[in-house]
Amino acid sequence: MEGMLEAVRKAAVEKYPRKVNRKIQYGTAGFRTREEYLDHVLYRMGILAAIRSQTKKATIGAMITASHNPEEDNGIKLIDPAGEMLEATWESHATFLANVEDEDLASAIKTIVSKENVSMDVTATVYVAMDTRKSSQRLSEALQCGVQAAGGTCKDYGLLTTPQLHFMVRCVNTNNQYGTATEEGYFQKLTTAFCKLRQQIAQKTDNMYKSTLTLDAANGIGAPKAYKLTSYLADYLTIDICNDGSSGKLNYLCGADYVKVQQKPADGMTLHCNARCASFDGDADRIVYYYADKDGKFHLMDGDKIATLVAGYLQELLSRSGLTLNLGLVQTAYANGSSTAYITKNLKVPVACAATGVKHLHHRALEFDLGVYFEANGHGTVIFSENASSQIQSAAKDSSLSEIQRDAAAQLCTVMDLINQTVGDAISDMLLVELILATYGWEINDWDSAYIDLPNRQLKVKVKDRTVITTANAERTALTPDGLQQAVDSLVVKYEHGRSFVRPSGTEDVVRVYAEADTQANADKLAQEVGQAVYNMAGGIGDPPAP
Repeated sequence: MEGMLEAVRKAAVEKYPRKVNRKIQYGTAGFRTREEYLDHVLYRMGILAAIRSQTKKATIGAMITASHNPEEDNGIKLIDPAGEMLEATWESHATFLANVEDEDLASAIKTIVSKENVSMDVTATVYVAMDTRKSSQRLSEALQCGVQAAGGTCKDYGLLTTPQLHFMVRCVNTNNQYGTATEEGYFQKLTTAFCKLRQQIAQKTDNMYKSTLTLDAANGIGAPKAYKLTSYLADYLTIDICNDGSSGKLNYLCGADYVKVQQKPADGMTLHCNARCASFDGDADRIVYYYADKDGKFHLMDGDKIATLVAGYLQELLSRSGLTLNLGLVQTAYANGSSTAYITKNLKVPVACAATGVKHLHHRALEFDLGVYFEANGHGTVIFSENASSQIQSAAKDSSLSEIQRDAAAQLCTVMDLINQTVGDAISDMLLVELILATYGWEINDWDSAYIDLPNRQLKVKVKDRTVITTANAERTALTPDGLQQAVDSLVVKYEHGRSFVRPSGTEDVVRVYAEADTQANADKLAQEVGQAVYNMAGGIGDPPAP
């Protein structure tokens, strides 16, 4: 171990010293900040990834991305053996290691190794990938240097979407039972399932579904991967790709986050009446749909709409199969109130609420046999428990069941292959949505008509210290500063269908405000009033929230 520590110390001092004295926190999306602050962080995360690999005796993933953040930002997410986010208890190790002084790095490593009882004779393996940011290659080299200094080995996949790397890690740690740990294996698994299910759909005489989609790829890694995807889809789906990185800036006036927050189409997208459009985010783990109606009005189909579509489809298949499995849907406080009412009253599917961040939703979804989870921003997936997978596979082969039951179970088997269960995946979710719409014979306006979203507004308030805001009740209640929640409550009751909450951002130095009301004007006004309360009571800086 002493030899490893000396190699680590030498590389830290000579190549990746901690030049900037600013604390960085491993949050719900890993580390994420300006790229010029990250070289020493990525080097140290390479070390931590190697130690984590030794602890778990399995391959660990390291994805270099800042998702929907501006191009000048970057970051890193560590991926655990089953393809899930890094275990929460190790987030503190990541923060600790990233922030110690150079001269304390060796002792910090010793502390982690001792606390976790790491077996240093285990070979460490780390899978590495990155998005298309200009800084990603440099940061990948820093990370790989850290892995190697710690005695580990790297497999560099180069450019991948974040969900693709999650998939690869799950595959290698299941001896390829989940799939083949290559990009070809990823595309083959998803598209084989998609094409098989599409082929089974009988053409309805009233089928309004059209197999064309316009996709905004956010000028990110999703663009080249979407181009690759099209070669696997035969005639079942035609994708017209915009914002493909050939011009334009990553996530600038485009991408899922822009469309969701601004509630308007991405730059360069032309909307035609009832024609389906979709947007990925910068690392292709989020997707939102949208369209224009006959009057040219913009309609957003966000994560809530996707979740209800998916949950309803799975519920139908379960009902036809005769299986008595527990299906549930997990949302965050950002879920539109109309979606929650529709899910519980119309679909009769139980709803659970979790704190913002995929790791929280993923964990809560594990409580169900089939756990559907989506954030309103379009990040989500479905998790099938081992019990559910086993029962579904058995039912598909059970001759004592009716043909209808067996067929429904067989379809569920294939749907499991279509879904990337490790994490939200824009490509997988897109194929799932297209399958369901084709099955129902729907165009996007048919999907939209299931329920009408309450008008809503999000805004950001800059504050001196976002940690002065603390929350409870899955972030729906502000505990501090004193009096803030009471102020929010007094504003909400002024509006019909009023609802609002505030929470500190996990990735930016801001407080986020969400508001709903009966009209868009009232939602806007409520958001501004709550934002002003945050500004006044939580140390706002810069301009106050605009009305």
